[in-house]
Amino acid sequence: MERELREKLINTSTITIVVVLALLLLLAMFVIGLYNKLVELRNRFKNAYAQIDVQLKRRYDLIPNLVNTAKAYLQHERGTLEAVIAARNAAASANDGAAAKPGDPAAMKKLAGAEGLLGGALGRLFALSEAYPDLKANTTMLGLMEELTSTENKVAFSRQAYNDAVMVYNTQREVFPSSLISSSFNFSAAELFVVEAAEQREPPKVAFT
Repeated sequence: MERELREKLINTSTITIVVVLALLLLLAMFVIGLYNKLVELRNRFKNAYAQIDVQLKRRYDLIPNLVNTAKAYLQHERGTLEAVIAARNAAASANDGAAAKPGDPAAMKKLAGAEGLLGGALGRLFALSEAYPDLKANTTMLGLMEELTSTENKVAFSRQAYNDAVMVYNTQREVFPSSLISSSFNFSAAELFVVEAAEQREPPKVAFT
């Protein structure tokens, strides 16, 4: 009788241990699943920013050519041309910082500010160019303007894709129980890429007709 009782207790203990281990395994798998989901979403918005980076660099490469072409016609507008180049250089530097840390609040806000200033400088250049018929008729200028407008459209599309990916990631990291994982493993909130300057809400329009 005593032996049977001992065996029964051992069997009960074994079953309890197995159940506890099974529950711990399920919990571990659940935590790992949430962690991997956050990693996947973080990589997704970082990849989305990489597409922005490609288009911004293309735009930064076009701007010096645009300024050099306009320089021959806008000899008395040196300040405007220099402002465009200065804004372009500042934006390119800010983009390098954002590309190194996609989603970082400080880097993204700096880039958004720099892009706003660049958009304003370009807008003033385009408005000024309207007063110079020879510049408007220049085929090189026309080609650069069209290419710049196309690139602006691609930047806007890529920026929307990035912002969508950031929204999904931020939502996932904030909801329970993912919030426990994000706080424990330092999944920081990502910053949207929103350019506040009115000039950047729409791509520059080619009006050289």
